[in-house]
Amino acid sequence: MATVSRAMTRGVDLETATRIVDTALRLARARNLRPMTMCVLDAGGDLVAFKRENGTGIRRQDVVIGKAYGALMMNRSSRGIGRIAEVAPSFITSLMAATDGKVIPTPGGVLIKDQTGLIIGAVGSSGDEADADEAVAVEAVKEAGLVPEPENVTG
Repeated sequence: MATVSRAMTRGVDLETATRIVDTALRLARARNLRPMTMCVLDAGGDLVAFKRENGTGIRRQDVVIGKAYGALMMNRSSRGIGRIAEVAPSFITSLMAATDGKVIPTPGGVLIKDQTGLIIGAVGSSGDEADADEAVAVEAVKEAGLVPEPENVTG
């Protein structure tokens, strides 16, 4: 069997993705946030890691994947996509139509970059207030030794 080189992979690996999800959930518990759902997608938009706590709202998996997917698709955080929605709502309407409604333009979708600035994946976080969702995702990416976008913790 041939060995797959790191260059042939699509970004964040399972070990790192799992560490990010577990760290975000630990941070959420330390902050006493409502039950959370977390995911990490690789740079190609494929699901690498997913966890949901007991007591989360229904269909949260769609929300976290939509936040992360939108961030990857637009090369900016879901918070950034929300800002675009404020000034160009017709663009966001078109984006939603083009993606069958898969993009969630609220905070909690955080890009994951390596130290060179290459996008290697995205985190999707949901369960509490959007700023708190984003904050635990940002901090978890930093604790994994990677660079989040946005880099500032807001919640």
